[in-house]
Amino acid sequence: MKIVIATSFKDKLIGLMNKKNIDYGLLIKNCKSIHTFFMLENIDVILLDKNNKILKIKRNVKPNKIIFFNHKKRTNILELPSNSSFNLNINDILDLNNLKL
Repeated sequence: MKIVIATSFKDKLIGLMNKKNIDYGLLIKNCKSIHTFFMLENIDVILLDKNNKILKIKRNVKPNKIIFFNHKKRTNILELPSNSSFNLNINDILDLNNLKL
């Protein structure tokens, strides 16, 4: 699966808003919270540490929600199409260059 990195504030703010038939993931670095306002589809949300180890997974998150992860260390968030993370588990380490879902 293709993973796009949100690099600018605008990319992070807009994320996957107003997108249909999402077929890629969005990595938001140095992030502990996201919103799903103005999203047209549910998504899976994965909290990663700096080494891409999965810390938490929220599956099938509906639009118009705020997701906040209370974690002390630096974290990244990976947004994926809904129901695409079922083969992922807490403590898995992701190779984001070759993510197979």
